[in-house]
Amino acid sequence: MKPFNSYKNPALAVDLVVFGYQGESLSVLLLNRKDEPFKDQWTLPGGFLQMEETFKDTCARILLTKLGINNLYTEQLFSFDDINRDPRGRVISVSYFTLINPKRFALVTGSMANDVKWFNIAKLPALGFDHRHIFKIALERLRAKIQYNPVGFELLNEKFTLPELHQLYEQVLDFPIDRRNFRRKILDSGFISSTGEKKTGAQNRHPDIYMFNKQLKSNQFHLNLQSPAKD
Repeated sequence: MKPFNSYKNPALAVDLVVFGYQGESLSVLLLNRKDEPFKDQWTLPGGFLQMEETFKDTCARILLTKLGINNLYTEQLFSFDDINRDPRGRVISVSYFTLINPKRFALVTGSMANDVKWFNIAKLPALGFDHRHIFKIALERLRAKIQYNPVGFELLNEKFTLPELHQLYEQVLDFPIDRRNFRRKILDSGFISSTGEKKTGAQNRHPDIYMFNKQLKSNQFHLNLQSPAKD
């Protein structure tokens, strides 16, 4: 058997897909690279795993140093190992995704980027590396997960109305959802509780205001919303 130090080892990177919900649309956070490769182009925020770090440590460092945010829940998405995915050499990317409400965070552009910016998921610029592919996998995961895990509440304000929650689900799933069916399923799930307040300022209506019930376990959540059949 060859000694361990005789093997050539690829570099390990972590790439983050940060989803946000703002202006009634689903967005993803991108950074504009200051250095080659893909200088002055948009990519997902990412970085190389350091010897003393776990993947979670690297996620936290990327979020803090490149975006100016911290204390976010991150979930591992997938590993990307195409041999030619990085022009600098053999790099394997372990990707993560997270969901945030942009109103709760003030972005800070780190020293290794020209800019950080939210982009509507339907209007993405060209992305460097294989980041378009990583983004698509993350979006598929989000659309599947939001139906059986209450992750969508991370994208909203602490207090919200049912119409606001309904609109969020339509934006994420990208298909129209029957309002009465959605209302019944979300109320039956028990994952939202009425605050006893009503939203003021709405035209001719004052919808009830709800909060996410964090006490329930996520395995009790299952909406099973179906895309309407197309002719």
